[in-house]
Amino acid sequence: MRHDLAEEKVFKDPVHKYIYVQDQIIWNLINTKEFQRLRRIRQLGTSYLTFHGAEHSRFSHSLGVYEITRKIISQFERNKYPDWPEEERLVSLCASLLHDVGHGPFSHSIEDVFDTHHEEWTCRIIMEDTEINEVLRSVSEDFPAKVASVICKTYPQPIVISLVSSQMDADRMDYLLRDAYYTGVNYGTFDLDRILRVLRPYRDKIVVKESGMHAVEDYLMSRYQMYWQVYFHPVTRSSEIILRQIFRRAKELYAGTYTFQYMMEPLDKLLSNNLDVAAYLQLDEALVQTVFSQWMNEQDQLLANLCQRFIDRALYKYVTVEQMDESLNAQIRANFEKIGLHPDYHLEIDYPFDLPYHVYRPGNSEGEEKAPILLLGSKDQLEDISGKSDIIRSIAGLHRGKYHLYYPEEELLKHNNQLDDEIRQLFNV
Repeated sequence: MRHDLAEEKVFKDPVHKYIYVQDQIIWNLINTKEFQRLRRIRQLGTSYLTFHGAEHSRFSHSLGVYEITRKIISQFERNKYPDWPEEERLVSLCASLLHDVGHGPFSHSIEDVFDTHHEEWTCRIIMEDTEINEVLRSVSEDFPAKVASVICKTYPQPIVISLVSSQMDADRMDYLLRDAYYTGVNYGTFDLDRILRVLRPYRDKIVVKESGMHAVEDYLMSRYQMYWQVYFHPVTRSSEIILRQIFRRAKELYAGTYTFQYMMEPLDKLLSNNLDVAAYLQLDEALVQTVFSQWMNEQDQLLANLCQRFIDRALYKYVTVEQMDESLNAQIRANFEKIGLHPDYHLEIDYPFDLPYHVYRPGNSEGEEKAPILLLGSKDQLEDISGKSDIIRSIAGLHRGKYHLYYPEEELLKHNNQLDDEIRQLFNV
């Protein structure tokens, strides 16, 4: 049953021009304190230190994902496709809107250090005593569990899950366009309207009409370029490394006998691995950066220096090497220790391809999280797009990564006469 607003609400959006809200439930969810918190979480984490325009929030992205999902469903309903279950409309829209509500400040760095996952927090926020849970329960008592199961990928209707989480879902389509817009690059642009027109519900899947293959190629090429030019940008990687080092050092100090001069309770609970939903929702990027600015004066010089580097953008420099082996790593670490550096904190060996990003994974092998993009032919036959497209085959799983060694350049310059010749040449000091 639909509960429409008396008057449609409209958000002006730089990517989609307008975002339309017709359902009272969606409007109520947007106005919960948990969803409003997403205004204080950047979509691209530390990328603002590389691309100064990348200040957009997960709030705007979440609205964009909702809008793309709404457009897809509207197209299915207008064309009366029999394989679209119309009763799944509201749960699809709610899951799209709420899919990122569990992100924390600089989310992926926190996840790496503290072994948490934003999807788990999203499901907890939906299911526990929150304003979001209250709004969802106004639909039915079991509605929060339905929305959470879409995000956790256990919902019994795979077609609903694929709207939010697949290799060409509303989430990916919005963040590519939005991130390209706010970083000022052209790589992430593709013909969204064309893609939406060629999507079809077929049995329990969302597939692409075969004539739309070239629009999907364009989308995947945009994705490829964005990952290597924006998401894997080596300067952004440097800021992420320093951020992780701050959290690692703080966690290490907290577990020992160190007494912090400055501490705020939500961060205290994060460091002690004692977060509940209420404390987690207090964490945002303004709070974290406030704490970092205070930690610049901590007695622990390593933590203080890392925080100063992050706040003042005094990032680590990097050199690129084709190959790394244990012998070279050991030699570098020994040289760093010789000049008084901490190799666990002043050296990071980064290989971008190790990250869980893939332009496209053909097939649907065991353990594969996201189903392949399927083309629907004129005789209703389905085929993996990589079997039809030479372009997609050429970029799928392509390894472009090289090793980047990140280090504090000024420290090596200060002590370069103590370094081995090979190490001095490697770091150009």
